[in-house]
Amino acid sequence: MPDKEPFNDATDHMKRIEGSPLNSDPGEGNLPKPIRWIGIFIIGAFVLGAFFLLIGNFMN
Repeated sequence: MPDKEPFNDATDHMKRIEGSPLNSDPGEGNLPKPIRWIGIFIIGAFVLGAFFLLIGNFMN
């Protein structure tokens, strides 16, 4: 059954026209490694900056 008929026309419309991933696994959409590393760097810099601000606030 490679060409399964849709259950109704609404799901067929969502899949074909709007590009809705009805049957895809959410874990498949990983970002490419360079973009992932940039995100890790930005989040890490934010966390370290907040930590240093917190430590500096208690030193005064």
